[in-house]
Amino acid sequence: MRARGMWPRHAALLVVCAIMLVPFYWVVKTSLTGENIYAYPPRLLPQAPHLFNYVDVWYLIPFPRYLLNSVIVSLLAVGGNIVLNALAAYALTRAFPGRRWVVLLLLSCMLIPFQATIIPAYLITARLGLLNSWLGLALPMLSTIVCIFVFKAAFEAVPRSLIDAARMDGLGDLRILARVLLPLCKPAIATNVILSFIWSWNNFMWPLIVTRDPLMQTLPLGLARFLSYVEDTTGALYAFVVMVLVPGLAVFLMAQKEFMRGLTAGATKG
Repeated sequence: MRARGMWPRHAALLVVCAIMLVPFYWVVKTSLTGENIYAYPPRLLPQAPHLFNYVDVWYLIPFPRYLLNSVIVSLLAVGGNIVLNALAAYALTRAFPGRRWVVLLLLSCMLIPFQATIIPAYLITARLGLLNSWLGLALPMLSTIVCIFVFKAAFEAVPRSLIDAARMDGLGDLRILARVLLPLCKPAIATNVILSFIWSWNNFMWPLIVTRDPLMQTLPLGLARFLSYVEDTTGALYAFVVMVLVPGLAVFLMAQKEFMRGLTAGATKG
């Protein structure tokens, strides 16, 4: 009886899922055919699909270089988030004077949009000599406050007895973090990986500001400039969109279960 009562909810979820997937399917179909998106009546199935549009994107523009830049910047952002956020979260789980004010300060910083900090971030990056470099592109994404609190919630869920036992065995704070807490907090790690990867992969404004050399641009910038490379851009542009979306989608699908567990823990144990 309970299963029968769930079918309206399942049907509604299927409708919502279809609404969300139809635009993505249409992008993929157009990238394989190059059909006019305004053609009427629209065709549901692709006619004579081919990969010529993907080949054009790969060879007509410096796509491999854009891809390399995006991969390196995203990996730097992911590594920075795991290391720096874990260290900051572990510090916030320890008792020290003014910890509550530090937490409130971090939470208040989440209210400040990134656009309001672009000028000081640019000046700092320029003073460090990191303009037009991979590290400079990744610098603002090396740590995010949301992911710090995801780690903090996960660390606080670990039984205190395990930490005390590790300390009695002679482990210091860094070794406790690396050998005890992080292996038990894989959902939090997955959440940090997915969020930091997607945010850095899709970042447009910061690379636009700090890059001068076209060969240092990332995929979002390459996508924005793509219309100036070729005349008939319908199929090739959609192929470019698919090639930009696939890596982020793949990362999410590989870690979606751990991501949902980590995000839920972070939402309920702030």
